[in-house]
Amino acid sequence: MKICYATYEGVPMAKGGPYTKIMEVKRHLEKMGNTVVMFDMWQSAEQLNGFDCIHVVGTNLSIFGLVRNLRLRNIKYFVEPVLYSRHSPAFLKTFSKAAALGQKAFPGLWHEYGLQREICGSAELILPNTVAERDLLSEGFSIPKEKFRIIPNGVSEKFLKAKPDLFVKKFGLKNFILTVGHIGPRRKNILRLVHALKNINRPAVIIGTMLYGDETKRVKEELAQNTNILWIDELPNHSPLLASAYAACDVFVLPSLFETPGIAALEAGLAGAKIVLTPHGGTKEYFQDMAEYVEPKSIDSIRDGIFTALKKPKDDKLQKHIKANYLWKHVAKRTLEVYKSVLERS
Repeated sequence: MKICYATYEGVPMAKGGPYTKIMEVKRHLEKMGNTVVMFDMWQSAEQLNGFDCIHVVGTNLSIFGLVRNLRLRNIKYFVEPVLYSRHSPAFLKTFSKAAALGQKAFPGLWHEYGLQREICGSAELILPNTVAERDLLSEGFSIPKEKFRIIPNGVSEKFLKAKPDLFVKKFGLKNFILTVGHIGPRRKNILRLVHALKNINRPAVIIGTMLYGDETKRVKEELAQNTNILWIDELPNHSPLLASAYAACDVFVLPSLFETPGIAALEAGLAGAKIVLTPHGGTKEYFQDMAEYVEPKSIDSIRDGIFTALKKPKDDKLQKHIKANYLWKHVAKRTLEVYKSVLERS
């Protein structure tokens, strides 16, 4: 099968979860004998017609022009929305309908929810990461659930084999509290995490690039006052030091406002860490009763969740669960099955 992956420019720049997923699924699809090509904006419509499948990742304004042109040329595509909101389905429905009416009355007037509804609505299939994301988009955008197929996020098997030695040797730390993610974006909630760590007498490590986001300045100020927290700039996903950090930590914390479900938490769980994370965005579908869930807007809840996790002994229940269900090879196989199910009925 010949497959084209397309996404917006920010994905390879950010090197976050969507980038990791695209690269890992691409690698495993190629291992299964498929050809996977990254979208080139200079490709002609004729070239795009030569693919068996076009897989679009994202639903923001940056991707809308591509999707509109695919639709105008009757080129079918799958969309992986990477879209979740703490707003209710009723809120999304109201605003997306209002956006559609506004666009008809005033061409050129667009709202993000209206764009997202159009991108999802005209796709051959919609591929959310969680049931929670599917239900939100189905109800909020009035799209039948039959048009959705859930493709989970995954994790590299290399984290199962991670050892703590490299990190311990470099930084002299073990059994610490760890978080991995960009610093600055409000959704990642690093500022509340730093506040929660103030009264916990255990070393903590934050790995992530400081972006020019809403919280960056205040996080820097807090880190300067708390010598118990070590900040390490971003480590690429393939870095042996990152894998070693997961293996060396005791508790991994991801207190984001929402996650679907947080690839870093899957990586840490596969490496053997105890997990503390947000309950919003479908995380419970993956981690079930094998994690501590905290209310991300409450510093006390984050602190209490970390304390609870620290007191628990480590076991391999979560590790085995992730290995059995969420390795990238499983995700790629499921993705290919979905492609074929649509192509066979065409």
